[in-house]
Amino acid sequence: MQQNIIKIKVGSKNPVKINAATKAMAQLFPDSIIEASGMDAPSGVAAQPMTDKDTRQGAINRVHYCQQQDLQDTQADYYFAMEGGVDCFDFGPATFAYIAIGHKDQLAIGRSAILPLPMQVYRALEAGEELGHVMDRLFNTVNIKQKGGAIGLLTHGHATRESNYTQAIILAMAPLLNPDIYAQTC
Repeated sequence: MQQNIIKIKVGSKNPVKINAATKAMAQLFPDSIIEASGMDAPSGVAAQPMTDKDTRQGAINRVHYCQQQDLQDTQADYYFAMEGGVDCFDFGPATFAYIAIGHKDQLAIGRSAILPLPMQVYRALEAGEELGHVMDRLFNTVNIKQKGGAIGLLTHGHATRESNYTQAIILAMAPLLNPDIYAQTC
């Protein structure tokens, strides 16, 4: 019996993002082989998005870019983009990610859980720094964004950037897994 192959393309070469998409799809389609690849895809927003709206748009832009760049013979079944951003909410500053998933002519959007940020970190981001660099300096780490991320550091390893993305991808896939009951929008 031959296993079904599902090709996915992630709008980033960051191994955390590629691994999260691969793990999520392997959980959703356990009888399939997941072939994943990443590509550099521009977000069209600031390197460190500072609003919910910009973060969402960055993920959508990355998915659309991947879909437009794919040649007919190398097309993926699913396209993924994860855009991390920050915003200041009523309860204080927090970081989160938007997930955009392209499948045929469908686009599914989801958002990860949020992680409250210390005010000193948020101030550094407002001054133009990226979250990964601020966390590396604060915790004396190197390239944490391609490892556990701010989430791993601030939760003492109980959650990671990858685990947060994986859960968010699984949830964002719901409309694609159940297209008949998600046909209407608000």
